Amino acid sequence: MDIIDSLSQLASRLPRLKETVQTEEGTKNALIMPVLQALGYNVFDPFEVVPEYTSDVGTKKGEKVDYVIMKDGKPAILIECKALNATLNINHASQLYRYFACTEARFAILTNGVEYQFYTDIEAPNKMDDRPFFEFSLEDIDARKVTELKKFSKSMFELENILSNASELKYKKQIRHLLTQELESPSEDFVRLFAKQVYGGTLTQERRNQFTTLVGQAFREWVNNRVSERLQNALDGVSPGGENRVVPVTSPAPAPTEEETEETATENDGIVTTEDELEAYHIVRAILAQVVDPKRIFTKDTRSYCGVLLDYNVRKPLCRFLFNNKQKTLILLDKERNEKRISLESIVDIYQSAEDLIEYAKIYL
Repeated sequence: MDIIDSLSQLASRLPRLKETVQTEEGTKNALIMPVLQALGYNVFDPFEVVPEYTSDVGTKKGEKVDYVIMKDGKPAILIECKALNATLNINHASQLYRYFACTEARFAILTNGVEYQFYTDIEAPNKMDDRPFFEFSLEDIDARKVTELKKFSKSMFELENILSNASELKYKKQIRHLLTQELESPSEDFVRLFAKQVYGGTLTQERRNQFTTLVGQAFREWVNNRVSERLQNALDGVSPGGENRVVPVTSPAPAPTEEETEETATENDGIVTTEDELEAYHIVRAILAQVVDPKRIFTKDTRSYCGVLLDYNVRKPLCRFLFNNKQKTLILLDKERNEKRISLESIVDIYQSAEDLIEYAKIYL
């Protein structure tokens, strides 16, 4: 099972886990260890994943960090765990700070089982940064973030490659935060940057107030236009560069039979499977893994909706995604093609319909 499928399946259990798991130890067993296993680590091998790693750090004797992932017999990643419902705060990571300065580990993770904050020493050598360079949450499984997370998996872990990318991730994250602030409330320096280039007169207080409003409006309009352009390109099957593109699906599809072409015989031209549809597909695949082999689950896109099929058979529709409108909708169908429509505020809301998905899937098993 791919990492994204394993994580999505784990995420589908979060609502129940939040009600029952209250302790740090419970969080380790229910969430943190499964995440490490999804990344390819043997949590039961003490030479690979060391629990309760103990060492003397300065005047502190018998200091412990919850887990250490070893690489070539040396500490590579330090992990400090908190209880599931705990709010992560850098003040909770005192052990990580001390260990980071005294071990060969170059990465540290602070986690409550749901959120994972990754730290390194970008600002000063051997001193853990105050801010994470990368964050991942089981409540927001984004394909792009999973790609970054995979770099920490056992099979892909390359110290230098991750370090070279860490500073870019950290600074881009901070720049996006600053841009968000400027979008919501343009600073005086930001306003002056543009005002000086379009206005040749003196920037009086009245003019500054005027340009503060104009810059904010222009910035938001530009962002909205870019978003609209990308959505239109997606609907038209055109990439941002102007070329036609097709987004591949995760599972390779077998050749369709004659009966499978009856609905989509003329619908393949110009169809683009969007990132939202792919993310939704992975979530559904993970949920249904409880009752059916994920290898039997495929996605088939059409102009009007994106479908998820059992055995790539159009007579076995597990669900459909109607994401082309502003309102995202999950559609379930029985054998008579009666529809049950479920409105979604976001893609992750699909997890709330896990029981319905499983119930409808059993119709075709």
